[in-house]
Amino acid sequence: MKKLILSLTLLVTAISFAQKPIFTSAKTKAATVYFSGAELSQTTSVNLPVGTSEIVIKNVADYLNESTVQIGAPNSLTVLSIQFTQNYISEYEIDESNPVIKRVRDSITFVQKEIKKIQIDKYSHQQTIEMLDQNKAVGGANTGLNVSELMKLVEYYKTKRTELDNAIVTLSERETKWNKTLTDLNNKLVINTQKEDKSSKGKLILQVMNEVAGNVNLDVTYITNSASWQPFYDLRAENINSPINLMYKAKVVQSTGIDWKKVKLTLSSGNPNQNNAAPLLQAWFLRYGYPANYGYQNFDAQSNQLEAVTIQANGIKRKKAEVSSVSNYTEIIENQLNVTFDIDIPYDILSNGKAHSVALKDLKLPATYKYYAVPKVEKEAFLLAELNDYAKYNLLPGEANIIFEGMYVGKTQINPNQTQDTLNLSMGRDKKISIKREKVVDKSGTKFLSSYKEQTFTYDIIVRNNKKEEINMLLKDQYPLSTDKEMTVELLDKDGAKANEETGVLTWEIKLKPNETKKYRISYKIKYPKDKVIGNL
Repeated sequence: MKKLILSLTLLVTAISFAQKPIFTSAKTKAATVYFSGAELSQTTSVNLPVGTSEIVIKNVADYLNESTVQIGAPNSLTVLSIQFTQNYISEYEIDESNPVIKRVRDSITFVQKEIKKIQIDKYSHQQTIEMLDQNKAVGGANTGLNVSELMKLVEYYKTKRTELDNAIVTLSERETKWNKTLTDLNNKLVINTQKEDKSSKGKLILQVMNEVAGNVNLDVTYITNSASWQPFYDLRAENINSPINLMYKAKVVQSTGIDWKKVKLTLSSGNPNQNNAAPLLQAWFLRYGYPANYGYQNFDAQSNQLEAVTIQANGIKRKKAEVSSVSNYTEIIENQLNVTFDIDIPYDILSNGKAHSVALKDLKLPATYKYYAVPKVEKEAFLLAELNDYAKYNLLPGEANIIFEGMYVGKTQINPNQTQDTLNLSMGRDKKISIKREKVVDKSGTKFLSSYKEQTFTYDIIVRNNKKEEINMLLKDQYPLSTDKEMTVELLDKDGAKANEETGVLTWEIKLKPNETKKYRISYKIKYPKDKVIGNL
């Protein structure tokens, strides 16, 4: 008896799951975008009967992490299984209850009937013509007809044959027109049946058991890797006495296969895909080899050493930015492990793989300005803005556009992930400060002392302020350091600079009045075996 009941239960279940699937389309209401990936929140509703059903949710991302899919449903509904696919094929997929599709179907049926009527009339006319042709042959063989009767027969045959041929031509023209109409209707049917899925191939297939018949609301959330964002900034300053106006922005990119229309957008610095296992240290074995050059160049605020600066100066005149109230719609939430930007303004982000600019926050940053120059590397002065207590602004590493004195002067990088109390922002080059570094020939030269070679290098650094206001400048140069006991380096003249013996960097902190020129000298001597060659001297 128990086996019979179990068999009946399995049969009922199989019949239930073999029922027509219920199709529904999800609508995206919110998106939390990470540096790599996004969590999408979607909603949909379906009318379910009592018992088990198969629900096909369309308009989900083309690629998603199936293990992250969560379905929010009322207590009367039990989700038995969830499956994601891009290749769902079903004879029930076309929703015939859609009024637009039904009208097209009815029109196709009408046109097919008209074409069938035309084909029947054409066949009837062709059969009549065939019969006339046969009777013509019989009449011609019947010699008992007189001339008058024969003439009547010929006239009838000619008239009737012409009438039937013309009727067939007319029917063929009508058939051609109806066939074109049928083709157009079939194409329209394809467009209508695929309209909801034209941008998305992904589908979620749910097997559910429902206790109460009626309309059920479903909340769908999952994580997809087909979206990302990165911060960037606009830095504006009117002059060296004004604060920096910083516009905090984001570039949001998504190619999920579905367009985000009027979504609640949240940006997070977290990464849902990162490995959360705590790292373990292994033994560190040194080996001989060539050092790796990773090409990392930045401004080290602690040692005040500029290794390299790259500014793309275009000199494009820009209009002054009007005051924006975007800050009123963005809430910055600083969590233990990340920073989140909660935006109240609904956004449209298309699934085209292109960057969409999103304004986050307007900030006014108190800044102290100074000029910075390393004439050995770049014979131009860079304006630096020093920001104190910058951690409270929740800045993230990113590229920044520089607009100084109403002029777009180039790009720079903001890197708040440092251990210093002061953040230095490069505001670009100032052409009104002239800098030269010249070798003093009569104070430089080479001597040979028995088995040693002695070389002396002397340079003059000339700085002129062509601006109308006084400036503060951090001027740097360097002398080489020895890496061999047979090689000695002696600093002969540093002209009042502060010398860092560990790095060989010389630093002058100077003030220049308008149209003032100052000169500084650096001189050093290197002694090493004359049979050796220093490749980077």
